[in-house]
Amino acid sequence: METPTTKVPRWFVRRDIDGFFGLALDNFIQILLIVNLCQGVLGFPASLIYGRILPGVALSLIVGNFYYAKLAKEQGKQQQREDITALPYGINTVSLFAYIFLVMLPVKLAATTSGASAEQAAEIAWQAGLVACLGSGLIEFAGAWIGEPLRRLAPRAALLSTLGGIAIAFIAIGFLFRTFANPVVGLVPLGVILLTYFGKVRLGIPGGLLAVILGIALAWGTGLLSWDSEKFVATLQPIGFYLPGLWLGKLWSSRSILVEYFSIILPMGLFNLVGSLQNLESAEAAGDSYPATSCLAINGIGTLTAAVCGSCFPTTIYIGHPGWKALGARIGYSILNGIIVGLLCLTGTVAVLAYFVPIEAGMAIVLWIGIAIVAQSFTATPSHHAPAVVVGILPGIAGWGAVIAKNALRAAGLGTPEKPFTPALIQQFRLSDTYIDGAFALEQGFIFSAMILAGITVYIIERKFRQAAYWSVIAALLSWVGLMHSYRWTVADTVVNLGWGTGIPWAVGYILLAILFFYVDRQQRHNS
Repeated sequence: METPTTKVPRWFVRRDIDGFFGLALDNFIQILLIVNLCQGVLGFPASLIYGRILPGVALSLIVGNFYYAKLAKEQGKQQQREDITALPYGINTVSLFAYIFLVMLPVKLAATTSGASAEQAAEIAWQAGLVACLGSGLIEFAGAWIGEPLRRLAPRAALLSTLGGIAIAFIAIGFLFRTFANPVVGLVPLGVILLTYFGKVRLGIPGGLLAVILGIALAWGTGLLSWDSEKFVATLQPIGFYLPGLWLGKLWSSRSILVEYFSIILPMGLFNLVGSLQNLESAEAAGDSYPATSCLAINGIGTLTAAVCGSCFPTTIYIGHPGWKALGARIGYSILNGIIVGLLCLTGTVAVLAYFVPIEAGMAIVLWIGIAIVAQSFTATPSHHAPAVVVGILPGIAGWGAVIAKNALRAAGLGTPEKPFTPALIQQFRLSDTYIDGAFALEQGFIFSAMILAGITVYIIERKFRQAAYWSVIAALLSWVGLMHSYRWTVADTVVNLGWGTGIPWAVGYILLAILFFYVDRQQRHNS
């Protein structure tokens, strides 16, 4: 029997509403991407999207959100704390794009070229996505048992700065651009978020809810959104109730995809594993410690659930725990997210909500999350490690720059079979003193290079040169097999080039760096 002084976290607190809006909006954006890309890029019929993919997404989200809420309750009770925040969880954005454009689209085009009908090609592409998702889940699950040792070996600056790079490049900047593209709608919700979360101003209702309400009102009031009867009627058509299915037979019949697209599936699985590990470190830096093995394992189980039940898109522990904790969210926001987003997917009502709620209405909350993560990279590490944090942020910014450059080339009409991307573009960029090939190299496996470069910098600051040399050797090995830096050209992209010896120039560079560190270490020992 509990004593009166025992502190037990509550299932729901008032600020969980703010946390729910932030996390649900993030998941909602991913679901919108899935619907739009599956329809527009892959040509999937509505029956496939709403009848198979989204129910699988729903179940994978429910599994993870409910587990992490339960774990937070247990950890809080064990530690006698009321202020513990559940780990945020959702669909992995990077894998979403990778599997659509690098696995499912090529499979669909190959099937169409072989004479398959549009419906048959869509079915084959969907099955390929299931297998890719399954492979990612297996890697995530198997890697759970090496997560804790890796977490002990990596300096905190190495883990948190990598997240900082992702946050500033792929979260904060994009939503900041969107805010100033629509300033009349975007700036007021941003102001509400800054006032309530940074300024601690109380405005009567939760800041996240107020920001969303004002954003919706401004979007409709200023004409950013306007009523269209035909579009509204179209959003009502998918409404129904869709139970997740079991697609083991489809997975088995497409098992050859695991081998054929291993160069995509392996890096994505490792990316999810390492990214989730870094997010656990971010949570611990914010004051909430969670067991790595069980958290990483359930993350893999969530992805496996997605694949078996019809979704092609892996799940992950989300970046942003410090932001949700700073909002005052605790456990209930995770449960609410699983229930509400799950129902949206199971009932086909996603399209209706997307019609009425623009992304501009809630993007200020996500922008706040990005800011909080970058700030934590500096505040939760020793102050003399600040240079290492900066070094760790740079590869993420470089990766973002590479994406922007390629988007610009596509917008200019390149990236088509008639005008494909070629190495000749590098010389064109260099005419303006832009070494875009360096950005392309940093883009591939940047989550690994960010962590390693920041770790090397930490050990240099601490004058532990032998450890810096060991990390350089690891970087050389990863580069040699193409998990870092090595890339190849496609018609409209530069993608990871996995294979034996594909990253020789970078591997040689890191080996020379390791030799330098070993030499300095030897000199230091000799002089001491």
